[in-house]
Amino acid sequence: MRIPPGTTLGQALKAADLVGSGGEAKVLIQAGEVSVNGEIETRRGRKLEAGDVVEVGDERLEIG
Repeated sequence: MRIPPGTTLGQALKAADLVGSGGEAKVLIQAGEVSVNGEIETRRGRKLEAGDVVEVGDERLEIG
């Protein structure tokens, strides 16, 4: 699934149906389960840019 640039990490997880709520996204991100461009990201409000790749388990989201 492709997510538009400027979306926050938490919003991207919700848009891709990887979580059901912002609270679930927060828990998943703070637990270190989410990576952006191969590095663990713990900021739910991080703005994603075109070309970023978000990974959660076996799921992969491309930004742009």
